[in-house]
Amino acid sequence: MKIFILSFVIIFLSYGKYVYVSTEWDKLNDKVGSLYQQGDYAGAIVIAKKTHQMAEREFGPDHSNVAASLNNLAEIYRAQGQYALARPLLKRALVINETAPGLDHLSVATSLNNLATLYFVKMQYSQARPLYKRALEIWINVLGSKHPDVATGLENLAELQRKTRQDKEAESLEKRAATIRAMQL
Repeated sequence: MKIFILSFVIIFLSYGKYVYVSTEWDKLNDKVGSLYQQGDYAGAIVIAKKTHQMAEREFGPDHSNVAASLNNLAEIYRAQGQYALARPLLKRALVINETAPGLDHLSVATSLNNLATLYFVKMQYSQARPLYKRALEIWINVLGSKHPDVATGLENLAELQRKTRQDKEAESLEKRAATIRAMQL
């Protein structure tokens, strides 16, 4: 499986009364990412839960930092195959991101992609497809059609098309992604 994931979302705040809290939140978020990369999922979960609690307490339940914390915790669960724990966290992160930054924000695309990836690994392809497509649309609209995140979206959608035996569509998507990747070299 070659699904690419834009999973760890770190939101930086550098203004007003949130500077100290944000700095502490950022440090915890960095620690989560580090533990995750090292494969220390148990340690990453402990810190991710603390990060989430801090975000809820300091920023409020509908803040983008809460969504990022939920996303990160969900991605750790997903990496462990604990899909039932990951899904509600990803859904809540998506709702927060659609409300806080707005429907066409990059954080929404990341949330859509991560939820789609969860459905993909559970072989729920019909649920994954519209999420991958919507994430791709946002990346194209916000970043332009030649951005590496667009290539990632194309690759994810191509992999889904291959799994559902839509090889011609998959090949077309893969070519578009390869063209974007080649421009990055």
